[in-house]
Amino acid sequence: MKSLISFVVLLFAVLVHAISSSGDRLLVVLEDVAEKDGYSKFLGDLEGRGFQVNYETPKSEGLSLFHLGERSYDHVLFLPTKSKGLGPNLTPKLLLDFINANGNILLALSASQPAPTSLVSLLLELDIHLPPDRQGLVVDHFNYDSLSAPEKHDVLLLPTPGALRPDIKDFFSPVSTNGELIAFPNGMGQTLGSGALLTPVLRAPSTAYSYNPKEQAETLDDLFASGSQLSLVTTMQARNSARFTVVGSADMLSDKWFDAKVKTVGGKKEVSTLNREFAKSVAGWTFKETGVLRVNWIEHHLNEPGQSNASNPKIYRIKNDVTYSISLSEYSWDKYIPFTVPESDDLQLEFSMLSPFHRLKLNPTISSEDSTTYSTTFKLPDQHGIFNFKVNYKRPFYTNVEEKNTVSVRHFAHDEWPRSFVISGAWPWIAGIGATVTGWMAFCAIWLYSKPTAAGESKKTQ
Repeated sequence: MKSLISFVVLLFAVLVHAISSSGDRLLVVLEDVAEKDGYSKFLGDLEGRGFQVNYETPKSEGLSLFHLGERSYDHVLFLPTKSKGLGPNLTPKLLLDFINANGNILLALSASQPAPTSLVSLLLELDIHLPPDRQGLVVDHFNYDSLSAPEKHDVLLLPTPGALRPDIKDFFSPVSTNGELIAFPNGMGQTLGSGALLTPVLRAPSTAYSYNPKEQAETLDDLFASGSQLSLVTTMQARNSARFTVVGSADMLSDKWFDAKVKTVGGKKEVSTLNREFAKSVAGWTFKETGVLRVNWIEHHLNEPGQSNASNPKIYRIKNDVTYSISLSEYSWDKYIPFTVPESDDLQLEFSMLSPFHRLKLNPTISSEDSTTYSTTFKLPDQHGIFNFKVNYKRPFYTNVEEKNTVSVRHFAHDEWPRSFVISGAWPWIAGIGATVTGWMAFCAIWLYSKPTAAGESKKTQ
């Protein structure tokens, strides 16, 4: 009975820990622990999905991201604080070290409170730029909520972002059945540099702009940014697949806007917001509940009749026929599912030395409940040396897949060359050799069997 109870407890623990592929320890940093009541639904959803949430303030003495060189937390959520800095335990260097140690960070900003200098410095390291005074308000005089912001126009109503490109899976667009919209209240926009790791999820409409709300002038001559220059929700996935997300409006995560009713300018009816579903998708991606790829196994072997065709040999021969297979799974919320490459995209294999000799498309061959196997068959090049089977799949919103298997490719052995009579190009040479030998043998036969003239007969004739 005790063993059965232990097994059930262990199974429950495994299911709880399975909610995130990188761990369930979540640190929430906010100005006052009592402020969590304003985000009770968002935080409650995280706890309901199995996260162990720990609440701390920047001034907490026991706050530490690392303990004995290891991460104390798997994820960090920053909510707006009034502190100008975050103290010695949350410096930009420590936050960068946390990202380099595969930690994930979700940062929520607010236009009503300047961003802490530590976070501004961290954003600059990642090539994400905030207004110079660390405070800015995004407004739109055409796409605002006529119920809550009829004068300030600081509550933007936006449709779901949709897919970034046709070859990229959409992780951030909840289903809108009755015209629901995303409310972005009291938000701060960001501008992005040219970093290849940055991806905007939600951009501002073309009629939106960002300004300093402290400026009371009737006309604004110096805008921080406008239109699609403004990113409202930004993601960054590091080369080690650690994730960092900036949400420009912390209010959109609050209970007020999870259940709010909104109405567009000129709209005929009120609609609900999609903030709860959108917040779930953003937090789920940041904390690696979605978009995580796993390599289950890799196999390469000879594909020739009469050979051993053993798995993953260390050496091949030039011009061998070889089959390469890789099994991939995608983590989606609480389980692994088969990974499917988008229709407009390809999963490729490179067979390379210093540069690729082959770059081939991997095609799905086997699919199970939690994985898909991609394979291809090809002939090795007529070049000996050290080669690599390499799969390098890096796409926005997916964790990186970079697998390399090194093998040696040798020449033909002496007893592996084909016989000369099999090669049609050698037939003229074989014929020439045969003619030479035949002619020599004929000459020898004539020479040996030709009787010379006798010496006496020649004198008599004289």
